Amino acid sequence: MSTVIDISDVTVRRGHAFLLDHVSWQVADTDRWVIIGPNGAGKTTLLQIVSARMFATSGRVEILGQTMGRVDVFDLRPRIGVASAALESQIPPDETVRDVILSASYAVFGRWREAYEPVDESRADRLMSQMRVEHLARRTFGTLSEGERQRTQIARALMTDPELLLLDEPTAGLDLSGRELLLATLSDLAQDEWSPTSVMVTHHVEEIPPGVTHALFLKQGTVVAMGHLSQVMTSEVLSRTFDLPLTVTEVDGRWRAQAQLSPRRAW
Repeated sequence: MSTVIDISDVTVRRGHAFLLDHVSWQVADTDRWVIIGPNGAGKTTLLQIVSARMFATSGRVEILGQTMGRVDVFDLRPRIGVASAALESQIPPDETVRDVILSASYAVFGRWREAYEPVDESRADRLMSQMRVEHLARRTFGTLSEGERQRTQIARALMTDPELLLLDEPTAGLDLSGRELLLATLSDLAQDEWSPTSVMVTHHVEEIPPGVTHALFLKQGTVVAMGHLSQVMTSEVLSRTFDLPLTVTEVDGRWRAQAQLSPRRAW
């Protein structure tokens, strides 16, 4: 077992605001993590740090054995697969699904005159099947549903066979059927021993796919709790994270949170 992410005493400050405040965290290569917290907790900031797209104000950040500040991030980033709303906005809407995935081999958005090897073509086809978008291969990205776009993005993120996969709110904006289909796909990925180490950001415990092993709870840039999912996913931890009395239950590997609020009388 090796360490994929090792950050120590990391702070990110913008003016007088602390986006992250003395965060320490380690991720092993066999782990599947979820980061949970309310809006403004620092979840996306933390993901940007470990994707080598943002530098910490202070603290030590080591990703895939490389220390930030001592490594060329352009050599490191191809080893990290990322799916996020920010990256989605860069995908040309008239690009076919197959080309969206295939063009990741050159780390470009929008296929032009690149030549791809048969091994690249075959991998793109396998990933489309794995992410359940093979029937959309000739569709343009701009015509896809939100769930189809998310699955296409994840296939693209996996195209370069990354050692670390980062998913920033992959189920955001999905309807019930789209969410459940994506969660089934993410669960298959999380439970595959050959899949890369993964970190997923979400607001909702209902969106944690079976197969996730660990959880990190953030609130106002600080760590509330972290550890094995079965040990830290408690009513007490979730209530502290969201400043709301919550009851957490788990059935068949899926989690649910419900507020403990007394109904108000209507006068």
